[in-house]
Amino acid sequence: MWYVYLIESQAAEGERYIGITSDLKQRLVDHNSGKSSHTSKFRPWRIVTYVAFSDQANATSFERYLKSGSGHAFANKRLW
Repeated sequence: MWYVYLIESQAAEGERYIGITSDLKQRLVDHNSGKSSHTSKFRPWRIVTYVAFSDQANATSFERYLKSGSGHAFANKRLW
């Protein structure tokens, strides 16, 4: 399975991140241990939403959509 996930900083209000992974639990551990340069300064993180896909191509497309203008609007209204 592939997961598109939305995480939110517990320390810095308004800091959010959208990503993709095949191991959701390990990826959250990575974010919270500082292994990602994009998220290390806003630790700790919590998962807000995740969506599971059976193949990587669909997950990648959905992640790309969420990072677009209309995808941001959709996520703000429905997923955060």
